[in-house]
Order: sequence, then C-alpha cells, then structure tokens
Amino acid sequence: MPHLALYTFGVLKSPLTDPARLTREFHESGEAVYREIGQHPGYIARAEAADRSLGARTDFDSDWGEWGEFAVPAWYGKGRTVETTALAATLSLWTDLRSAFDSIYTGLHRAALNRRYDWFERTGHPGYVFWWVTDGTIPTWQDGVARLEHLHDHGSAPYAFTFHHSFDPGGTPTGLKGIGPRSDLSVPDSPTCS
Repeated sequence: MPHLALYTFGVLKSPLTDPARLTREFHESGEAVYREIGQHPGYIARAEAADRSLGARTDFDSDWGEWGEFAVPAWYGKGRTVETTALAATLSLWTDLRSAFDSIYTGLHRAALNRRYDWFERTGHPGYVFWWVTDGTIPTWQDGVARLEHLHDHGSAPYAFTFHHSFDPGGTPTGLKGIGPRSDLSVPDSPTCS
C-alpha cells in the first residue's frame, strides 16, 4: 500500500539562535506539536536526526540516517551555520491525505499555523509538497526539495501536489471534502510551522 510523503519548508524571520521572544515561542511550541502529531491516526514517521545528542551543530551537519543528507531548496539563502540558519523543515510519512490534513489543521499545529507570519517570511514559494511513495520507501530530504521545486515551477501534478490540487496513488485527481475553491474552509497555502 502506498504512503504519502510530506515535505515542509519555511524561512524564518530570524536565525534559530536568535534569543528574541518570538524565536523562543516558536521553539517552545515545536516539541508539543511534534508529540501531538506523532499520536495522530495515519501518522507513520518523520525524519529525526540520529545524532542530535552527539552535538551536531545544524541540520546540515546532522546524520538523518535513511532519510538522507539534509537539503534545502535552491532559493534558500539565509545561511547554513549555527549563527545564520533561519529555516524550519520537516519530512514525514502518512497513510493518507485525510490523516495528514486532520493532523495539520487541528490541535496545537493549527494554533501554531495561526501564528506562522509571526515567525516565517512570505517567500512566494510553496511551503509544502506531497507525493506518493511505495510501501517500505523512506523519502529523502533531496526528494522533498526536488518535489517542492517542481511544484513551484510546474504546479500540482501527481509528482508533486498540495491539499488543494491533490492526486491519488494512481495519479488521478482527487480531493478532500471541504477543501477547494468552493469550500468555506480556509486552508492556508503553507502548513509549515514547526
């Protein structure tokens, strides 16, 4: 059975090491958000650095195991050092689109989404992308970047898509009830928050 891969990427207004209140609030909300998402039905796994406790200095330096070497879109230019890194990225696996949607747009993550413009720049680039992978496949950071850049350059397709313009594992356009142009449900273009 195919699984749904999700890559999110956002450029923070200030570096991760910034001691300002807003940066601290972003960090402090992250652990609880991840914990809640990890308990959500349909959640399978997310990329976690294998060596965080061993002193990796940035996401770029970390060992991500089978999730591959950390990568970011070509348009990210804020920095890659401890002092200059200003990004938040996630890579996860889900059973289906509805599970991912329900997890992202409810609970603590929804509350964080409501504050996304306090923390993130508006870049003009998509903040997330979905694609289907075969059972047993672990997506890599490079896969996520390639799909996000493809989405930006070509729009939604079975190769790279969004909630608003989604596809089933066979490549047929599909959707979720309550999402789309005639829906009264407000779904932001970017679910990136943590």
